[in-house]
Amino acid sequence: MRTNNAKVKNVIVSVYFVLIILALLSATIFRAFSDLTPNPFATFLVIVLSFSAIFFIVHSIAKYFEYDSDGLKVIVTNKGLLLSDQFNYREHTVEFSKDRLTGFKFKNYFFFKTLVLYIKDSRGYIVKEKFNVTLVTRKKRKYIRQSLTKMVKHNRKSNN
Repeated sequence: MRTNNAKVKNVIVSVYFVLIILALLSATIFRAFSDLTPNPFATFLVIVLSFSAIFFIVHSIAKYFEYDSDGLKVIVTNKGLLLSDQFNYREHTVEFSKDRLTGFKFKNYFFFKTLVLYIKDSRGYIVKEKFNVTLVTRKKRKYIRQSLTKMVKHNRKSNN
């Protein structure tokens, strides 16, 4: 099974565009509030900190996710949505045999969702790999869950 969230890239580009417009708007509002507040630096600091917080939250959430379980190996990839074609600074890829998967877990946090894979390495130790699946639709997460559950059940049955 192959799936990804490539369609969400346009939405994230739009969100960044809206953030830039909000930054320009907040600069205009800052000029209007500079006469009303006794300390214009405090107003500027609040606007810059709130814009920065929103920008970094969107930046940490906005990741491309690809899952491919066709063939003998499973390939799971996370990478940044913007500038990922030129710079692979946020890419995280794991490729493993289907028989090495021991478990998985979807975790839901306040702002994002993660997929945790438990994979047995060559020495027999279990390695935990985390992937950001926030922008993957619920339907695709359901298909990924079904595929991974099938692999884990098969591995448990073959080990017993």
